[in-house]
Amino acid sequence: QVQLVESGGGMVQAGGSLRLSCAASGRTFSTYVMGWFRLSPGKEREFVAGIGGSCGITQYADSLKGRFTISRDNAKDTVYLQMNSLKPEDTAVYYCVARNSIVINTRPREYDYWGQGTQVTVSS
Repeated sequence: QVQLVESGGGMVQAGGSLRLSCAASGRTFSTYVMGWFRLSPGKEREFVAGIGGSCGITQYADSLKGRFTISRDNAKDTVYLQMNSLKPEDTAVYYCVARNSIVINTRPREYDYWGQGTQVTVSS
């Protein structure tokens, strides 16, 4: 059974930082694209960042470049999202995703596996 389990969400003041983690289990994800989406009230799911398997290529939403960093530890089947200089508009449920492909895609429907989500709340 494939599982993606996120952790690290919480409440933080504007300007602060959080690091999200996503532990994958049920198969080896080292060759999978993994990434993060987020969902805010009244908005559609938004691509945040993705990272390739063994190559480690990364891609970010243009609006988040420079503040968010995605990384992965294939030995632990874990992906991370370091979020710095957080803003109230970053408030959302953040979802970890995985895709059996070598190509990062920004469309939610292209991802095979989703975690349950972790809430991030940024107060002003």
